[in-house]
Amino acid sequence: MAETGAFYHLFPEARSVETSVVDARPGMVRLEILPFYPGGGGQLSDRGTLRSQKGVFPIAGMEVVDGAIWVRLADEAVLLDGVLEAAVDTGFRQEMRELHTGTHLLNALVFSAFDGALVTGAQLGADGSARLDFDLPGADNDAIRALEGPLNDLIVQDLPVRTHLLSMDEVLAEPGLVRSKSVAPPPGPDGLIRIVEVVGLDRQACGGTHLSSTGASRRLRIQKVENKGRHNRRVRIAFD
Repeated sequence: MAETGAFYHLFPEARSVETSVVDARPGMVRLEILPFYPGGGGQLSDRGTLRSQKGVFPIAGMEVVDGAIWVRLADEAVLLDGVLEAAVDTGFRQEMRELHTGTHLLNALVFSAFDGALVTGAQLGADGSARLDFDLPGADNDAIRALEGPLNDLIVQDLPVRTHLLSMDEVLAEPGLVRSKSVAPPPGPDGLIRIVEVVGLDRQACGGTHLSSTGASRRLRIQKVENKGRHNRRVRIAFD
């Protein structure tokens, strides 16, 4: 099924959008069209600004209130209304898209090389790095570090990245779509789960923003492999 829904999923490269205020309170606003990724799944929320007749206001993040996503403003006193221009920090968005796509490539390599090892944690950083934690008891850390070459080979291959939607029953019927050991992917308002596919390599449930092809990423290096307890291996990647 083709993807529908969130603006930031449908138009991940959009720089700005004209939208209207649905509700507001001092320092917070709810928008008719939300271009900002609100954060989740280890990915940071977008940065950006709201422009109105009152001026240009940097955003400070997003907050869910009674099931609705509100945009928090850096100026906690301002009250906005009417029509706004919501502008995404496209440089930061691009960095998040590259890192998130890179974690999928690393995840696919580890899943294949280590008998379906599951993810136990993930976090993208604002410093151009990301980390994935894997359930890998007894794994050879040098064997994990050796995945850096194959990781960058996948970037060079410029594999298409596509998204589509499946029902929960379809997700559970296909082994490997859920890669987290403890967290199930939440369905959207339509009850469907978003699947990110690196064509010819990997399919998994994910709600983040990604590149349209792997070749749009910079090279990545495996910065560090750490033992975190008896089972966990923490793998840090960063731009080369």
